[in-house]
Amino acid sequence: MKQYKKSDIASLDIKSASILIVDDEPVNIKLVESVLKGNNYTNILTTTDPREVLALCQKNEIDLILLDLNMPHLDGYQVMDQLKHELDKPVPPVLILTAQSSREFKNRAFENGAKDYVTKPFDVIEVLARVQNLVQVELFNKYLKNENMILEEKVQERTREINQTRLEVVRRLGRAAEYRDNETGLHIVRMSKIAQLIGLAYGLDEYQADLLLNASPMHDIGKIGIPDHILLKPGKFEPEEWEIMKTHAEIGANILSGSESDLLSMASEIALSHHEKWDGSGYPNGLSGESIPLVGRICAVADVFDALTSARPYKKAWGVDDAVKFMNEQSGIHFDPVLIEHFNKLLPEILIIKKDFSEPEELQGASL
Repeated sequence: MKQYKKSDIASLDIKSASILIVDDEPVNIKLVESVLKGNNYTNILTTTDPREVLALCQKNEIDLILLDLNMPHLDGYQVMDQLKHELDKPVPPVLILTAQSSREFKNRAFENGAKDYVTKPFDVIEVLARVQNLVQVELFNKYLKNENMILEEKVQERTREINQTRLEVVRRLGRAAEYRDNETGLHIVRMSKIAQLIGLAYGLDEYQADLLLNASPMHDIGKIGIPDHILLKPGKFEPEEWEIMKTHAEIGANILSGSESDLLSMASEIALSHHEKWDGSGYPNGLSGESIPLVGRICAVADVFDALTSARPYKKAWGVDDAVKFMNEQSGIHFDPVLIEHFNKLLPEILIIKKDFSEPEELQGASL
């Protein structure tokens, strides 16, 4: 599509419009062409074969078609019908130039999509006026379409920027909680990528899996509400400390709840449910089986496996074999058995994620 500057709106270049003349009589072609060129129209295409019209319109950006009705091979009605059904872009406006003057022919032409109708022999001034009107409207419509496309591109770009900013805030929120007991915050990167991998294998569509990737980093955001002397305690929690520690699931859900955003809604659901267990022994609500939201069940698998196989200042990393054995032992107890099946199949890919986003060497402990 021709690109128009904003200044063009007041003076669209009508004379450079692309006009296609279609008539099986060469003498008629020459007459109309001479009239147009005599009035400074410079971009004129012609054909005496109506079978060529579709290809010409496909190849060129036509602004107006001057079309005869009575022609061999394809009449004017058939040409318009072909353009309507086979042209892969908007059909240019059609001005019928024909010797057929009856109302029946005229009505049929308009029904087939013609924008105007002039009978031969025609008045030159009338034809030029009608050509100018149709070209002006067509160019103006293309100008508006072009402006709308530019505006839409700007809106899409701004939307992408907003979404990217939102995702960046989300990731940083997740890392804010993670930094309180993990110096690098890479756990949430690995955990979210593992969760996305399992989600896709389970059957989530691309949109839901992408939401899972970007919502899961906030699974432990509620930790920001847990006092340091409990969160960072290296030893075993006292019963009352454990009860306080468990509240991070509800704190996180409350922080993230109340938004109409699909991303934050899923993040809230994950925060609340990722510590629930398949057998109902988890927290905070003691949900069991499929009453636990799927995204919570997926994140439980991803979260526990990465936590087990990651070193912390207060613990060593488990070996992969030991961690996988534990995960399978907990199938049907802690974890959804179907998700564990997917976890086992995806283990090579999961280990690649672990390698690509590993902790700095100083944080890596000896494997058990």
